[in-house]
Amino acid sequence: MNIYQNILSAKQQGKKLLAILIDPEKISIPSIPVFFEKVHQSIATHIFVGGSTDKNNLTEEVVLAIKKVTKLPIILFPGDANQITNKADGILFLSLFSGRNPDYLIGQHIKAAPILSKSNLEIIPTGYILIDGKKETAVQKVSKTEPISQSNIELILHTALAGQFSGKKLIYLEAGSGANMSVNQKIIKETSKNLSVPLIVGGGIRTKQQLDNAFNAGADLVVIGTAFENDVSFFNELKKQ
Repeated sequence: MNIYQNILSAKQQGKKLLAILIDPEKISIPSIPVFFEKVHQSIATHIFVGGSTDKNNLTEEVVLAIKKVTKLPIILFPGDANQITNKADGILFLSLFSGRNPDYLIGQHIKAAPILSKSNLEIIPTGYILIDGKKETAVQKVSKTEPISQSNIELILHTALAGQFSGKKLIYLEAGSGANMSVNQKIIKETSKNLSVPLIVGGGIRTKQQLDNAFNAGADLVVIGTAFENDVSFFNELKKQ
């Protein structure tokens, strides 16, 4: 399974991808089979597993439970090095470029390196950029960094380009879980047209229209978390045709 190559090929072919983000702290193991019945009826192409924290060390248990019920690629979206398990298929090796906290620029990566060197995970270097979604996010609290204002498109673009020029294979624009405002179309369009690597967009997307807007503006992969699980009507709109 070459996860990154498949994402890159989809970008080149103009195919749009959808990842369902599962936070180990917010899902119960017994509910996973029923939840994935919904996932498999939807247009979802990838599963992301992770959150800003995992206080009860549930990541591996959740990944194993998901493995039993799906063949979709499972990609870790870790808040720190403690959330790594070899049971997944791949990992977004995230660098928080929007902040200046050294622990999330390189510190956690050094802690993760010996674990990853012994794993079979496909490692995908990813530039992670936190965008102001008009709500304080868990990422802000944990990383002690501030998001970039949506009005500062130039800074967002320059940050994304710095990520690409640093060798990141993906750029991820994140408004944060439960954001009151998703990343606006102008930001997505401006960033997408200036990047050669695939663009991920997540946070605050609660309607099919918002999803379509993100795709039409140039997002190659959109991430949906709590909205998918909580809003049945939204799920029905994402069913395969």
